[in-house]
Amino acid sequence: MLAARATDPAAAATILRIKQRPERKPLLLLLDALPTAQAHFQLSTDASALARRLWPGEVVLRLPWRADAPRLPAIGDPALVGCPDGILGQLLRLTGEPLSAAACSMSTPAAKADDHPALTADHVAAFNAQTGARIAAVVDAGIYPQGRHMTIVDCSYGQSARLHREGTIHPRAVPRP
Repeated sequence: MLAARATDPAAAATILRIKQRPERKPLLLLLDALPTAQAHFQLSTDASALARRLWPGEVVLRLPWRADAPRLPAIGDPALVGCPDGILGQLLRLTGEPLSAAACSMSTPAAKADDHPALTADHVAAFNAQTGARIAAVVDAGIYPQGRHMTIVDCSYGQSARLHREGTIHPRAVPRP
């Protein structure tokens, strides 16, 4: 993942630029825990249940912002919100603040057929060289064998949760449309 402080507009803009990601395709917001999500987003009964059951982990919830919550740069409305485990969860705890993030790869429509998310530190180095990203630090937690995106569940307020994109979480673990 490419990650930066979510409150830093320049950092979020850099991620969008190096990925050649359209601004209409917002970044993922990574948070440390469910209470942080509850402070910023409206969580339906379904969203709360999924978060309690699958966070921290590889599931992202599409959530509407609370009316009183300040919006963050390059994070959409509704927002894609995750509470990761593993190395990303550790990074969140170390920084003590939310992160905006995206897979370390080119975004569509700029991506070519052989553009894939980085799985190793060597892939990140190649992406860095190709894009001139000037990545400040690489945390090498070993190979990421799944090579799949996070699962996205749409939890728009007032509607039942529905699977939006299959990913690393098995589809039977989340509702279907």
